[in-house]
Amino acid sequence: MDQPAMSSLPSSHSARGPRIALTTYSTKPRGGVVHTLELAEALQAQGIDVTVVTMGERGSLFREVSVPVEYIRPPEVKDTLEARVFSWIDTLIKGLEPLRDRFDIVHSQDCISARAAARIRDAGAPFRLMRTVHHVDDFTTEALIECQRQAILEPDDVLVVSKVWQDRLRAEYGVDASIVTNGVWPENFRCELDDARRKELRRRVGAEDRFLFLTIGGIEPRKGSRFLVEALSQIKAQRAVSPVLAIIGGHSFQDYSAYSEEVLASLPGLGLELGRDVVLLRTVAQAELVEWLAVANGFVFPSINEGWGLVIMEAASAGLPVVASDIDVFREFLDDGENAILTGAGDSASLALGMARLMDEPQTRQRLAAEGTALVGNYGWDRTARQHIAHYERIWGEMGAPDRVSLSALKVTHSGGGDTHS
Repeated sequence: MDQPAMSSLPSSHSARGPRIALTTYSTKPRGGVVHTLELAEALQAQGIDVTVVTMGERGSLFREVSVPVEYIRPPEVKDTLEARVFSWIDTLIKGLEPLRDRFDIVHSQDCISARAAARIRDAGAPFRLMRTVHHVDDFTTEALIECQRQAILEPDDVLVVSKVWQDRLRAEYGVDASIVTNGVWPENFRCELDDARRKELRRRVGAEDRFLFLTIGGIEPRKGSRFLVEALSQIKAQRAVSPVLAIIGGHSFQDYSAYSEEVLASLPGLGLELGRDVVLLRTVAQAELVEWLAVANGFVFPSINEGWGLVIMEAASAGLPVVASDIDVFREFLDDGENAILTGAGDSASLALGMARLMDEPQTRQRLAAEGTALVGNYGWDRTARQHIAHYERIWGEMGAPDRVSLSALKVTHSGGGDTHS
């Protein structure tokens, strides 16, 4: 693919390492945003000059971060997804324009910020544009499909977080992307709750004496939500004491309200009661999410399409046994019967059997929890940061900065995580 010529760096860029901007269109706790913040802090810890650029009101990130943050105020909400996407791109273009000379590498984590950054680069900004493709959205309009395609083709460098998406980008877009793994800090998802708090949380969802399944990601088609409630119905029909399913999350790039309403409307016909069998916790603070991971008995994640599966690693970090679908991307790090129970994607009967095993086999739960804890030890964000640094090092060399400082030798001190507003 033909790439626009990159401007040479001014002499003021010499004798230092590159300044990195990690850009994202949102401040909500979705996978790409979580990745952005964790990566930024891990890069900073290894001496990289990094700033997060995000679209949202000042201070609206779902958690505090130690790195500098530039906020770009979002536009008014539009009626359709297509109108929202293009208004977000236009807003990010305006917000990024004043920052065009502050960064050497702009690393976008989504198609919206990638398209905006490409417009600034094409207008002569001296930065190199990198994009991480976490997954490809299932857009239905030609304008959005083409917008997403360009957001994959336009960057100077493309990364993915799994072999599945590396293969898909090569086959469907002709793009050769490099793999960098996702990560997790296991200690951030472990907490000790006293009995009173544990009982309070379980009482809140009616799980005082019932098995509590937790899932994260809201109700969406790609999360396999319909199959999950069908599986829960099958389990309930066979037991005197049925499990509880608690669902955390719901903020989404796309509007899945119609699908969510359809799934929830199906509950009575499945013999399930909203608020008793299925409990919507919606978006919760990070500290509370960790508490729910601590009080649940098992984690279930029957997605049919994912970029990697970050929440699986978070659940495993908390010591929860995992039931997940057997999609290829999960098989890159999960082994059925070893560190998770894998069930047929889109198969509610298979999912019900896997969930029932978790309920009925305490030894299986213990083994999966132990193996999950061992698994996450191999995926620290420091490892992920080093993978990124290798790519930044290559790009920095290709940009031809005179007397540049190698990232491997760089020691940068920062004043802390102040934030500004564009």
